[in-house]
Amino acid sequence: MNALVALCHFCELHGPRTLFCTEALHPPSPSPSSQAGAPVPGDRDRDGDREGEGLTMRANSSATQRGEMCDGCRSLPASHPGFMSIDDETGIRFLSHQHPRQPQLFSVVRQACVRSLSCEVCPGREGPIFFGDEQHGFVFSHTFFIKDSLARGFQRWYSIVMVAMDRIYLINSWPFLLRHLRLTIQSLQSTALKVFDSEQGVCPQRAVRMNSVFSPAVFPHQRSGNAARSLTSLTQHPNLWASLHSSFSWLLKACGSRLTEKLLEGAPTEDTLVLIERQTEQEEEMSCWEGAEGGGPKPQRIQSGRELVHDFLCDDWKLDELPGPKFRSLRHLRQVLGAVEFRQLVWHVLMGNQVIWRGADPGLIQSAFIVLKSLLPVGCVRSVPYSAQYEEAYKCNFLGLSPDVPIPTHVSSSEFSVLVDVSSDRSCQNSAVGEDDIASLYQFTISSANTQPTDRGPTLLNKLEVALSNENLSVDVVSHCLLCLKEEWMNKVKVLFKFSKVDGRGREDTQKVLALLGATGPGEEDNVRLLKFWMTGLSKTYKSHLMTAVRGGERSPSQ
Repeated sequence: MNALVALCHFCELHGPRTLFCTEALHPPSPSPSSQAGAPVPGDRDRDGDREGEGLTMRANSSATQRGEMCDGCRSLPASHPGFMSIDDETGIRFLSHQHPRQPQLFSVVRQACVRSLSCEVCPGREGPIFFGDEQHGFVFSHTFFIKDSLARGFQRWYSIVMVAMDRIYLINSWPFLLRHLRLTIQSLQSTALKVFDSEQGVCPQRAVRMNSVFSPAVFPHQRSGNAARSLTSLTQHPNLWASLHSSFSWLLKACGSRLTEKLLEGAPTEDTLVLIERQTEQEEEMSCWEGAEGGGPKPQRIQSGRELVHDFLCDDWKLDELPGPKFRSLRHLRQVLGAVEFRQLVWHVLMGNQVIWRGADPGLIQSAFIVLKSLLPVGCVRSVPYSAQYEEAYKCNFLGLSPDVPIPTHVSSSEFSVLVDVSSDRSCQNSAVGEDDIASLYQFTISSANTQPTDRGPTLLNKLEVALSNENLSVDVVSHCLLCLKEEWMNKVKVLFKFSKVDGRGREDTQKVLALLGATGPGEEDNVRLLKFWMTGLSKTYKSHLMTAVRGGERSPSQ
């Protein structure tokens, strides 16, 4: 927390004055070795090297102001280097002196001091109050009185202020600040009260004042020797300022660590909703089987569903955990397959066609699916990682097969599927080839009955290839680009679903919406096909919410 704590005093001769100030300096700054709460030796000689850093602080930079200061307005002498404590955990240094070093902070603290002891008062004059603005900072102030047998009214007026630019943080810290500042204030008041009682026992000032002759002309001269008592004199505390430094430093550290900022996400994304729905379905299936009589073995189909949920929710198929050679990213897959074959494969993925990989290495195929599934919303992915028999397209759009599994004729001749045959390169089996050099270990043959050209669209694929071909972009940056592209097109899917499916608009109106969404032009057919496929990945929760909202809007006001 970037804040500053100061002890202020209302002098009967000079008005509001800042007595003691503690601020925090965050790393990276050179941190000279010093014991906590001990004066910093030698800093005064290096004042020119640390200008603006706040390590060395004078009581006042103006000779005129120094001349106007009395003992009651001064805490540390001008020759005192101040106090410094270092937090070993964070490296933050807490520095204390009479005034902040930086002129801007000096002005802010000075204004907070004047307002806390003059215009900003609470009922009874003692207690906490909050004031401030964006320009000069926000202030939590607690005013209090210290007993003084020689003061007017036998008490002097002080305040402790905390200045910060974060209004919300300061307000949320109100109970914490109030509780701990009151402990410091009560300690000062109780110590000063003992001194006051002992002085009154020796020489009761009330009787002296009643018996003395009052003259307005000589009153300032009579009071000049007694009006300038320091806080050290009032409390008889030899290590008062070192104690206040420790107290204020702890307060700044504790107040900064008790509340932490957290990034709060908005409404859950479609992927999150789909995952939640799949997890709920899995739990319902498990509860049904657990409640069934007999407790027999569960069908293989239920186990496949569980594996599918684990694939997304539990992340069992992490790339690092897969044995043997594997694809590590979309860029790696593009380098191995080649730009043309990669574009053809990704086109089939985005269009919702069945992608079949056939080979003897399940880990390699699984890594390819993990990489390719990142192109689609979670709701559009249905995967069978590795199977000994062919599975129809309505069951899965990612299918891994062992090398001896035949492909049905209606699948191999269909334009809605693509086959990637993975075969080992026997010429490289005995050579010293790295495990990640997949292009040297395997040969990839991509075949499809689709004759439609894939060079025009969709737009998402064109933008993705621009990012992948840019070698200046790291793999993480490309992943974030893909995430942004998916969110952009998923929002378009929602608009199209609401417009065409929920509202039931005609073809002409739908075409106007597509133009507004930027889905027309070159590759329009592929864009529309992508939008329609991704529409199947919308969560049931979102669809139900839209239908409920529309039905509610169709009701008449009388109903």
